[in-house]
Amino acid sequence: MNPILRNSLLAATLLNALPLSADDGASAAAPLSISEVWTRPTAAGAGTGAGFLRIRNRGAEPERLLGASSERAGKIELHQQVEHDGVVGMRPIGEGVEIPPGGELRLAPSGIHLMLIDLRAPLVPGERVPLRLHFARAGEVPVALHVEVPAPEAPSRPKPAAAAGHEHDHH
Repeated sequence: MNPILRNSLLAATLLNALPLSADDGASAAAPLSISEVWTRPTAAGAGTGAGFLRIRNRGAEPERLLGASSERAGKIELHQQVEHDGVVGMRPIGEGVEIPPGGELRLAPSGIHLMLIDLRAPLVPGERVPLRLHFARAGEVPVALHVEVPAPEAPSRPKPAAAAGHEHDHH
């Protein structure tokens, strides 16, 4: 094997084995698995978009998703869809969302999601939008929102979790 290729593969393997930890180093590593990272396309001139993903906490300590940021949006807030007196709306979740040890958090349409506010450009199918998730223990974790047009689902067949094909392990 080419020595340069061998050394590159070795370096990539070692970097992938490093645990995530908070920027200040004060907290323990928080092994997270982040998958199904996607968003819908937006129309030209749309000011907002929504981000969806799944986070699994494989660690022994609880983790908290505090929010996110991206160069593509003025700000990103955690939101939850709520219904009050038959009217569906959204409310910000300022305190973040806890992910228990061994548990998972799913950000999905009609539930908790990332609200991208003041988009700087439309979200176009096929592009990847850089995003930084902010965690209480793990600190900043970079991911990319895949801009996808979701396929219509048959009512009797739920979409398998692996169908999205966007698995990113962070540990």
